[in-house]
Amino acid sequence: MEMMVIATAVVAIVLIAGISINGIVDKVMQGKRLRFEASAGGDQQSTAQIRDIAERQQMIEDRLRVLERIATDRGNLLAEEIEALRGAGRALPLVGGDSRETA
Repeated sequence: MEMMVIATAVVAIVLIAGISINGIVDKVMQGKRLRFEASAGGDQQSTAQIRDIAERQQMIEDRLRVLERIATDRGNLLAEEIEALRGAGRALPLVGGDSRETA
């Protein structure tokens, strides 16, 4: 039973990584196509689109690196990191002012 759960988790991770890689490849190809069009046409709108796509591509690649790290980490290390992040979230100060009341 435990092996079935592990196998399901591995399949899910591989599926997520595959979908992410497919999205990255699509964005790279779209960026290359826009760069080609920009070099042929040279208009400002294409250049702005290229920059936007490059920024999104970098963000997606960063997310993929995180997913790969999560997929390859041992389970207990991941659990410790999640708990540390939860603890760090509670330690953040409240937005909107001072928590002290004045008399």
